[in-house]
Amino acid sequence: MPGRGKHRRARMNPITRGVVAAGTGGAALTLPLLGAAHAVAAEPQSAPAAHVLPQAAQPAKSLTYTVAKGDTLYRIADTHDVSGGWKQLYKDNRAAVGDNPKLIHPGLKLKVKGAEATTPGKKAAPSSAPAGKPAVKPAAAAAVKPAGGVAQATQASTKTYADNLDGWIREALDIMAQKGIPGTYDGIHRNIMRESSGNPLAINNWDSNAAKGTPSKGLLQVIDPTFAAYHVDGTPFDPYDPVANITAACNYAADRYGSIDNVNGPY
Repeated sequence: MPGRGKHRRARMNPITRGVVAAGTGGAALTLPLLGAAHAVAAEPQSAPAAHVLPQAAQPAKSLTYTVAKGDTLYRIADTHDVSGGWKQLYKDNRAAVGDNPKLIHPGLKLKVKGAEATTPGKKAAPSSAPAGKPAVKPAAAAAVKPAGGVAQATQASTKTYADNLDGWIREALDIMAQKGIPGTYDGIHRNIMRESSGNPLAINNWDSNAAKGTPSKGLLQVIDPTFAAYHVDGTPFDPYDPVANITAACNYAADRYGSIDNVNGPY
């Protein structure tokens, strides 16, 4: 609260008390003013600082999302940074989706709570990426050879990948091209949607592999022995890592079927 200033006024009884009101944002503060025996000159003082009220907390945003062809609950939750991920999104919309979270059809209306209205496939903010993992991953810098000179690395040619299904597939395809592993975007995407609906943490705990203690995991549902045998160098040794899972599965499919493009069912 600002201190009381001294004000010039006519001489009056020293016992007389006055009242002065200071307006602050429309509200008035009533202060007692003791009279003085003699008139005095007011000392210069700065204007009191405006009183700023704290802003009320903003309510969480939400939107109604219309399912498009190729969408999954995981991708929608990831795109819009839904707190709790696809499981929370499914819980909030179970009445509309039904008992199987993999079965969502184009045109279905979903209530996305705490969401940002972003373009599908583009994350609203990098905070949605897992801790320690950037939302956009840089690729190795390419070597550029000037005319008559020696090849030099340049940061300007650094390639980046979005941390979503589209980015994972594109990064995997670049690694596969370097390793000579065949496969196309459409072939990989089609098999991912059938096997995991785009959820990199998917796991099958009920089929014959699971009964043997080796459940299928990740985007392309690879069992641990297959992942270990066909793991591609330069990717994490983790079947739940999206790029590692894709490249290992495509390496296996190339060895057994010629290409992931030739896979149209369980493999």
